[in-house]
Amino acid sequence: MQNGDLPGSFEMVIFVYSDFLFMKKQSYSNHRRILPFYHVVLLLLIAVFLVSAVVNVMNILDEEMIAKGNLFSAVLLILGGIIFSFLYYYMRAFALRVQDRAIRSEENLRHFILTGKPMDGRLRMSQIIALRFAPDDEFIILCKEAVEKQLTKDEIKKAITRWRGDYHRA
Repeated sequence: MQNGDLPGSFEMVIFVYSDFLFMKKQSYSNHRRILPFYHVVLLLLIAVFLVSAVVNVMNILDEEMIAKGNLFSAVLLILGGIIFSFLYYYMRAFALRVQDRAIRSEENLRHFILTGKPMDGRLRMSQIIALRFAPDDEFIILCKEAVEKQLTKDEIKKAITRWRGDYHRA
């Protein structure tokens, strides 16, 4: 191994996380993050599992095979599909809730550093999340406008002239 080369196990880690290291410059048009294996593949697999379990129960009821005990296992499969559905939703919801709390704290600290005052308590969480994309020189003005004009998150994001990307989100 030459000086500066990475051992093989680290090469895989860098390959897997390369999208974090080399993300395109963010803007309003591309700031939403879609994870194909989570948002598409896993959701489809759970949906197929749940629909298949329901079809299985329907077939068992049609064939009058209830006495053989197949109904119990078929209902357990439906229950498993429901559990997977809840896990799918809450895994993401809990991570986003924690991220929202971190964003609120970070932006409140940033506001305090820039102005010497905490953020206006009338700012909604959705507004604070949108304000994180504003650079420091636009941040204070947009905070005031968001409260006074009751701007939506999209109106705040569109008002930002120099986008400050968030490359470390969940």
